[in-house]
Amino acid sequence: MKVHFIAIGGSAMHNLAIALHKKGIEVTGSDDYFFDPSKSRLEKYGLLPPQEGWFAERITEDIDAIILGMAAQIDNSELVKAKELGLSIYSYPEYLYEQSKDKIRVVIGGSHGKTSITAMILHVLQKMNIEFDYMVGAQLEGFETMVQITDAPIMILEGDEYLSSALDRRPKFHLYQPNIALLSGIAWDHINVFPTYENYVEQFSIFTDMISDSIVYCEADTEVKRVVEASKNEIKKLPYSTPKHIIENGVTILETEIGPIPLQVFGDHNLQNLTGARFICNQLNVSDEQFYEAIQDFSGASKRLELVKKNDSTAIYKDFAHSPSKLKATTEAVKKQYVDRELVACMELHTYSSLNKKFLEQYNGSMDLADKAIVYYNPEIVENKRLEEISPDYIKQHFGREDLFVFTDSDEMVELLKSEDWNNKNLLLMSSGNFHGVDFGELGELLLK
Repeated sequence: MKVHFIAIGGSAMHNLAIALHKKGIEVTGSDDYFFDPSKSRLEKYGLLPPQEGWFAERITEDIDAIILGMAAQIDNSELVKAKELGLSIYSYPEYLYEQSKDKIRVVIGGSHGKTSITAMILHVLQKMNIEFDYMVGAQLEGFETMVQITDAPIMILEGDEYLSSALDRRPKFHLYQPNIALLSGIAWDHINVFPTYENYVEQFSIFTDMISDSIVYCEADTEVKRVVEASKNEIKKLPYSTPKHIIENGVTILETEIGPIPLQVFGDHNLQNLTGARFICNQLNVSDEQFYEAIQDFSGASKRLELVKKNDSTAIYKDFAHSPSKLKATTEAVKKQYVDRELVACMELHTYSSLNKKFLEQYNGSMDLADKAIVYYNPEIVENKRLEEISPDYIKQHFGREDLFVFTDSDEMVELLKSEDWNNKNLLLMSSGNFHGVDFGELGELLLK
């Protein structure tokens, strides 16, 4: 078996390449740029191409499958050659389905919480010694790769609603055809692909109608509740919400039928995620007692309310939050966990949607719970994405905070943070990027030294 990856350097793509290599499949690939960690990881397994770029001559008739990454354009020379030769071409999610069509497929969907819920399920199944394959959107502690494909009878798939490839414009999670699924929440995102809220929501309705067995869904999210309950798909529908809990000395403790369960994660959003993960594990024959026993040492997925640094009076967290609903939920989580501390919340406008003038109005009120709110954006990114220019005043207006600090220079933002008195005060850094090169670990050391 020989498989070639067009755009092998992507976060998801290089993990799938490594997974297939470990399965014994001959893997080759190309890309125009390579960055760490994918570059180092591909090199470790002997999969790093000898040079950057696209080379049509690498596409030969003996290749069994071409896997096309989202980063590859429709006129890519390797893709053109593969089509000329009549080779089998798959998008990333399409190939994952081909590898899992004889398994029980569990798909975790929603605008937010997908990675955390998937990570919780994997953590519990691993501790229970249950055999499973998986695909998850972040590097997890205890898992070497973000993808695993073996002969396991179950596959857990994080179901992203973004497009599949340059050839396949369907949302990724439409291709998995789930037996069991979960929907965590619906909040408009990816405005470049789904120009209206209604168009975006429609993708989740289509997804719900594809499920063959059961759906676990967050009834605390009114749109999810409406979509699932309106579906005429005659499957088992299992609603969940925020579980009963208390917070003692900065630790969240679940109140359960088997007694108090202390957790390392916190926030209503994470507690909802945990309950959804428990319901999915129940569908895979894991009891509540087994789940609670296994989940207590789960510390979270990378950049999902991940602790950077702390001392007795300050905690610094980083989070992947970038959409309005995620900002609000993450800010609320930290504020409620430390009710006696002030909160400084920083977020970066980095994605196409977040930098879009039409979409910015969605952010109104999203950081109101922070005692000091800071927004950073890089005008060069706006220009590179060919979006209409935005100004700090425009951002202030649409976040609905006159006291909002807006920076276009991350060094100036860091200087403001350095000037703070961090006694009895927390810092939350939210971005799908890194504030133009800010090292969160170094910043944490600097602020708390």
